[in-house]
Order: sequence, then structure tokens, then C-alpha cells
Amino acid sequence: MRFNHKKPLMALVMLIAALSLAVFVSACGGGSSSSSSESSEAEAPATEEGETGEETAEEEPAEGEESTGEAEAITANPENEKVSLTIGSKNFPEQEILGEIYTQALQAAGYKAKSDLSLGSETVALKTLKAGKVSGYPEYASTALTAFFGLEPEEVPSGATEAWEKANAEFEKEGLEAFEPTPFASANAVGLLKTTAEKYHLKTISDLEGVSETLSIYGSPECEERIDCLAGLEKLYGLKFKEFKPVDIELRYTVLEKGQADLSILFTTDPQLAAESEKFVILEDDKHVFPAGNVIFVTQKKVAEEAGPDYEKTILNVQHGLTLEVMQELDARVELERETPAAAATAYLESAGYIE
Repeated sequence: MRFNHKKPLMALVMLIAALSLAVFVSACGGGSSSSSSESSEAEAPATEEGETGEETAEEEPAEGEESTGEAEAITANPENEKVSLTIGSKNFPEQEILGEIYTQALQAAGYKAKSDLSLGSETVALKTLKAGKVSGYPEYASTALTAFFGLEPEEVPSGATEAWEKANAEFEKEGLEAFEPTPFASANAVGLLKTTAEKYHLKTISDLEGVSETLSIYGSPECEERIDCLAGLEKLYGLKFKEFKPVDIELRYTVLEKGQADLSILFTTDPQLAAESEKFVILEDDKHVFPAGNVIFVTQKKVAEEAGPDYEKTILNVQHGLTLEVMQELDARVELERETPAAAATAYLESAGYIE
């Protein structure tokens, strides 16, 4: 099934309606959430006729996803014009979209902000931040805790707030600061064609035991050494594969479609998983080797202090609408519809009412 290019607009349109309701409630004296862990009235859909006011299971945030708070239109502050910021990101679509969202939002707040969307791996990104070449960049909390601070995947807290607090405590020791997390969480996943899963009767990663030796697996170049990737599959699941081959992230589905790989490391936020569910499936991570990661914006403390309160406020503000569904749809604009990250970011900010 081809992805419907109109679908990305739907979540954004729904978000506008929710935000409009939130503004009305706020104007009438309704309280807003000051914590990402608190539930937002703005996102609770109206119940159908005959139902009670209790939320259904579909209305609860997805696993690893925190409830969002209210959002507000960004207003330029003349005081921010004297502050120059460079917002970085790692060099794959989802990160580039986030980098553009933050950059454009900060520009709307009056900052002289520009983007650098080519930082490479998380190791390079952190090194670039510490060197002062970028002001901040989006990182996944689980990646920070495992790659930077030595936690095993199973030690990463399942709650977004707890994971952020743990990561931030470590970042602070290095003169850095992590802002509160996004509502959506992203995790690595072992993906394959549905026909391959049916052939070998695979539903969980553990089902690969006794089969993996005959299968090839592809992943990003750094996957081989990451505990939440190939290294974790080998160490924690005890799996051995016929072959591991590094491949550019953008080709992670192509290698499956062309039969070059039996398995490929995908992301749970990939739009293809929803758009082409009859073709691609992911195996359940039954040992929780791939921890879900909400995005936290990491910056230097001195940058945050010099930039003033609008810096953090703007970042957190534009994160309110970034649910898993919205992030999948923004990813779809870039990866499936070939929009630029900048265009997708602008569409999100405008549709949600952050900028005009």
C-alpha cells in the first residue's frame, strides 16, 4: 500500500483543533500542565455519544510516550536578537526534521539561529557540542544513557521523565544540560519482510535462535558496536548471524525489498511500518534490548544562561505536539514524499499554530 501523502496533514489538523481548545480552556481559567508527565486536557478527544467521560485505552499515551501540555504561538523577543545560536542534529531524516523545528522556532522567537544538520554519530555530535561548534542538538535519552554513560539497555528507565532526569544528572557533571523530553519515543527494531517472518515463524527476536545463523542482517555502520543494535543482539540474545553488513540508514528498507538482507535494523518511528504494514514487520524485542528513547535537547549550560529563558521555553513549547503519530507523519513527508526537512518542519510549526 502506497503511503497517502494527505495522511500527514491529518494529525496536524487534529493538533490545531486540540491546541485551539487548549487556548480556550486556558482563557477560561483552566490550568495547564507544567510537567511532561501530567495529562493534557487538550489532547483528550471527545467521547462518542453514549460513552462515559472515562478515557478509553486508545486515548492513553503510547508506551514510552508522555502526555503533552499546552502549546502557544511563538512571539519574537527583541532581546533575543543579540544571541546567535547554531542548532545541530545527526545526519538522518528524523534528526534533521527535529533540528529544523528547533532552529525555525528559535528564529521565530527572535534569535539569530542557524542549523548544522550533518553531525554524524552521537559520539561526533556530543564532541561537537562540547567544542562549542553547536549550541545544542536533539539526542535520544536511551542513546545518551547507553552510549555516553555506560548503562546497559535493560538499566535504562522505561519512563521518559525518569530517563531524562538520569541523563540530565550525568550531563550536568560535564557542564551540559538536557531539556525535558518529547512526547514520542523512538527505538531500534529488527525488521524484515512479512513473508520472511511467516517462512521462519518469527514473532519475537528470541524466535531467531537456531535460525539467525542462516540469515544476513544489515544496519548502520555504528550498529556493530552498539549494545542497542548488533552488539546487543549478540551479547544479550546470544545470536550469531550469517553476515552483518553496514549500510546507509536510508537504504534500510531497500535492502529488504531487493533481497539483499534477510533482516534490517529499523526504527519504530519509521513511516513505512504504518504505510506498508502488509510488507514489513518488526520482531518483538522480548528481552528489551532496544530501549525506547524520547528525545532530549542537549545544550551547554553557559549557552542556556546567555540565551535567556526564551531558549528553553521555545524548545519545550514546540515539542508539545510531537507525538509518535505526528513524528511518523513528519518522517513520511521527508522519507516517502521527499520533502526537505526544512519544509516538513515549517509545515508542522505552521499547522500547529506556532508560527504564521
